[in-house]
Amino acid sequence: MAFLMKSMLSNQVKNLGLGGGGEESNEESTPSDPAAAAGMTREEYEEYQKQMVEEKMERDAAFAQKKAERAVLRVHLREKYRLPKSELDENQIQMAGDDVGLPEDLQKMVAEDQEEEEDKDSILGQLQNIQNMDMDAIKEKAQATFTEMKQAAEQKCSMM
Repeated sequence: MAFLMKSMLSNQVKNLGLGGGGEESNEESTPSDPAAAAGMTREEYEEYQKQMVEEKMERDAAFAQKKAERAVLRVHLREKYRLPKSELDENQIQMAGDDVGLPEDLQKMVAEDQEEEEDKDSILGQLQNIQNMDMDAIKEKAQATFTEMKQAAEQKCSMM
């Protein structure tokens, strides 16, 4: 009953123009065409939508390319340190295509790391490591170890 009274009174008040019709006037003032809502003609709005779609596709392609580059780097590191391969990385590389490689900055870093490792692995690199060793500390450590072994042997052996 209250609903019936409310609807009858509200309709009468709306007809008098005393308010209460604010909701309908807002709905009527908003255009149903999205182009008109944006303040453009229909052709301008379609061109704008087309540009937005193209920009989104470009952003998505650049994002996929970056993801693939990162995956290539992870694959390289996994090979270097002999870690298990990841299917996710391989899938990302395949999705981006075969033109994916390490970025130039990372290529330089990888090349420098490989040169350092090659230098360390070579005989000259080993000789340089020997030169950098502290011989006095090594002698002291060897003497301390020898003394400890001698004392342990004396305690275990009744002849010494």
